[in-house]
Amino acid sequence: MRMQANLPIPSDGITRRKFLSRMLGMTAVTSILAKAPHSAEATQSIPEQSSSDFIPERAPLSGPGSTYTPRIAAAFVRRKEEYGMWWPGAVYDGEAARRNYTAQIQEASGDLGIELQLRHDPIYSLEEAEQWIADAGRNKVDGLVVLLLDRQQHAWPTVQMAAESHLPVIVFSPLGTSFTTNTIQLAHEPGCLIYSTDHFDQAARGLKMLAAGARLKKSRCIVLQGDKRYEELMPGLGTTLRYIPARTYIEEYQQVQETDEVVRLAQEYIDHARLTEGPDRTDIIHGAKSYVAARTILQQEQGDAITMDCLGTLADENISLPCLAWSRMNDSAIPAACEADIGAVASHMVVQNLFDRPGFQQDPVADTLHQSIIGAHCSSPLCLRGFGESPEPYDLRHHHGNRDAIPRPLWKEGQRVTSLDVLFDDETTFLISTGYVLRNEEVPPSGGCIVSVNVKFDGDQEALTFPGFHQVFFYGDYKRQLQEFGQLFRLRTERV
Repeated sequence: MRMQANLPIPSDGITRRKFLSRMLGMTAVTSILAKAPHSAEATQSIPEQSSSDFIPERAPLSGPGSTYTPRIAAAFVRRKEEYGMWWPGAVYDGEAARRNYTAQIQEASGDLGIELQLRHDPIYSLEEAEQWIADAGRNKVDGLVVLLLDRQQHAWPTVQMAAESHLPVIVFSPLGTSFTTNTIQLAHEPGCLIYSTDHFDQAARGLKMLAAGARLKKSRCIVLQGDKRYEELMPGLGTTLRYIPARTYIEEYQQVQETDEVVRLAQEYIDHARLTEGPDRTDIIHGAKSYVAARTILQQEQGDAITMDCLGTLADENISLPCLAWSRMNDSAIPAACEADIGAVASHMVVQNLFDRPGFQQDPVADTLHQSIIGAHCSSPLCLRGFGESPEPYDLRHHHGNRDAIPRPLWKEGQRVTSLDVLFDDETTFLISTGYVLRNEEVPPSGGCIVSVNVKFDGDQEALTFPGFHQVFFYGDYKRQLQEFGQLFRLRTERV
């Protein structure tokens, strides 16, 4: 069950199902923007060219999550005396290892914008461990990192004590500091992740998870829905949901002028499109205005993410749906979700914070020929390979309601992808799937949303019963990392 199922219905009473039915029955919806649909400007082929100068920058945000600096306490653990015959043995140069891992954790923390509170001396006893953990709790740090330089005496009891602290814990256990007899009891312990390897990049991955979880907990998501202003917490992740009246968007949009910035944004999309078929320049400018309007609301409300009841709010309005705006925001590292879907915006926030790339919220359609899932929607980002990367080749098309301007990227065939769906029921659940892109469906001649990417998922899940809705698809195979994030922050994870 999705969280928004219990949220108030928009004041005009329209639901998603009613809206879609209305759109299917409309024969003259193009009059909304009063343009000639067959003008020379409405259908134009533009030569393919480099997109290297069309890379949306990360947009500056002033939300509490975007500006928060996570605080992580870390400590090495070992005996004070020489190792001798006990593992890791006299062959192990513990001081050299300490210098090496100190440099790596400091570098990783700097790269991630973390305030690292690294204990000056190693923890030499269980009493010192108890004091260190208690101090970390009183100081309200966002997580612990235990760096083992020993397998003996108080080493693993320290890990056990940290795991019981209710703080999220990363344990780095280089070769020589653990047997499976040490790790087996804590391998699946909620709130604790163990990386048993000499490669510190795994521990750095854990650091990033700690930082992401801390920032999500501090973040504020703006929800444009209904006619009331109030706040509540997102279950599991702790993000603040600030609801504001949906008409705020309409009022802000109407204030946006055709400025140099708006024209420049629109022209960027026109200049780098492979093909423009349907929308004219005015449509694309309207889409750029919708981006500026949404960005202004985020700045005014000091938000880190945004979602809107777009269908219920704008179905009968003579302004652009925010499809291009949401695409641009996700390309600019601003989580933006359609239809006031709290689960979808949560998925966007997790993906962007963990993997530095945007995702695509979509409606899942079963393809029984290939036993695959067609992800269909109208707000796919373009920079699918990551923030700061060049966009995939794209067209500019109309919304399936035959209105507005939609960037339609061509997802790379054969590309590995991950699907994440965050559900809120008795507990917060991550539905996780991985697979690869089969093809990009052509709409038209098919019906439905203009962006329709066909993904063949791993395993034998039947397409007709594929669980969830508005899952977020994104490039890369990140099943393991999402499972680890769920374990670290005590969330339920299910592989589909």
